[in-house]
Amino acid sequence: MFDTLTDRFAQAFKTLRGKGHLTREDIDAALREIRVALLEADVNVEVVNSFLGRVRERAAGVELSGALNPTQQIVKIVNEELIAILGGETRLLRFAKNPPTVIMLAGLQGAGKTTLAGKLALWLKKNGHAPLLVAADLQRPNAVTQLQIVGERAGVRVFAPEAGNTSTVDAGVGVGDPVHVALDSVQVARTQMYDVVIIDTAGRLGVDEAMMAQAAAIKRATNPDETLFVVDAMMGQDAVTTARAFEDGVGIDGVVLTKLDGDARGGAALSVAQVLGRPVLFASNGEGLDDFDLFHPDRMASRILGMGDMLTLIEQAERTFDAEESRKAAEKLLRGKNEFTLDDFLVQLQQVRNLGPLSKVIGMLPGAAQMKGALDNFDEREVDRIEAIIFSMTPAERADVSILNGSRRARIARGAGTSVKAVNDLVTRFTQARKMMQNASGLLAGLPGMGGRGKTKAKPKKTAKLSGNPAKRAQQLAGKAVGDGGAAPPVTAATAPSAMPQFGAGGFELPPQLASMFDSPTAKR
Repeated sequence: MFDTLTDRFAQAFKTLRGKGHLTREDIDAALREIRVALLEADVNVEVVNSFLGRVRERAAGVELSGALNPTQQIVKIVNEELIAILGGETRLLRFAKNPPTVIMLAGLQGAGKTTLAGKLALWLKKNGHAPLLVAADLQRPNAVTQLQIVGERAGVRVFAPEAGNTSTVDAGVGVGDPVHVALDSVQVARTQMYDVVIIDTAGRLGVDEAMMAQAAAIKRATNPDETLFVVDAMMGQDAVTTARAFEDGVGIDGVVLTKLDGDARGGAALSVAQVLGRPVLFASNGEGLDDFDLFHPDRMASRILGMGDMLTLIEQAERTFDAEESRKAAEKLLRGKNEFTLDDFLVQLQQVRNLGPLSKVIGMLPGAAQMKGALDNFDEREVDRIEAIIFSMTPAERADVSILNGSRRARIARGAGTSVKAVNDLVTRFTQARKMMQNASGLLAGLPGMGGRGKTKAKPKKTAKLSGNPAKRAQQLAGKAVGDGGAAPPVTAATAPSAMPQFGAGGFELPPQLASMFDSPTAKR
């Protein structure tokens, strides 16, 4: 969604790079570029003017800091002000002290409330809660049925005592009382141990009095802990007008953005929180029920500025990857000897695929905006082709690619529906990548603190002080000859070193070095 905005920000900062000192004219030129980028993204004019005013004021003294160069400081300021526009800090759900916690969803028809209700329920379920979905949209045709299907996919119970409108002929005509449905759901949740109630309310194609009156009545009856306004991120400035109407007519506590994976300009995401003074709590960025998470203003600002979103990528990897399988694969790489096989590679590849489309995963990496052309042309089916080639191999071939001769490769190519060249390319890339990873693992394993012992200097051994008594001195030296701590063997004339006193039948003889001492006049006395 923010690709165009990211490109324009990058272009604005590019004009500042390489300058040791920024003049006011330089800053004004960059801010004009940013202003055009924000307005083209359909960001609210008031938000744009306020944002640029704060950036210009802070950038006036940018040369005073020596920690960063002027261009880096401008990027830092813009990043911080973007975070402020998006809400500042991550806002978590407020849960009731005495369950159930009631969450009411409101918004226009088509914003994605029903699907988002299922996504929110699944998210809560994964975080240890027992949610109950409530079908209180009795106007839109088949809205109740849709929520039941979504609830079944999420594995969450749906409270739907009324069938609602099932005919497109009578679209907009209510069947049943949504206020009673919402009120009864809270009682059901209280008696059947559901700790969160998610109420899906009716919407309209536009703001009208009937919709506002119904939403206000449901809110008065259930007294929700959170009233969330669901807004389509592709609406642009119209989202701000609608949000203001809901704030005046019903009152909202937070915002949920849907369809962030769309190709629209994304002005709503940069406008609603600032205009309403209400935080964005969640964001939906895909069609799957798992494409939903907390909204982090700092991470979104980082994405817009093309700096990636490594924290979100790491969190997704922690949820998706099998830690035990990853540990085993790492151990095989550390051991070397080509123990890392195509079966291990296939497991890791499938875990990466569980993160989502590879273009989306790569897009979270810093500098991904510079690879936009390559990402747009990336064929996700290439991963399917790799899997087909590996699955066409026998277990022995996957375990040892060195046995793949010409006939085997031709058979694998036929089984995978591809060419022998594709098989050869895969084997070559796998072999080279394995060798590179093993070399890197070996280097890391040799470093202290990285699983290896590393090379450390041997500590000098402390030498015991030798005794002045010749007999004891001989025993000490004999003990050193067989190793510290070992029992010294009996010293004989055959085994005694020349430096030791020589024991024989006629007594003992001093070594030559000591004989002169005892022959001295002092020794004789």
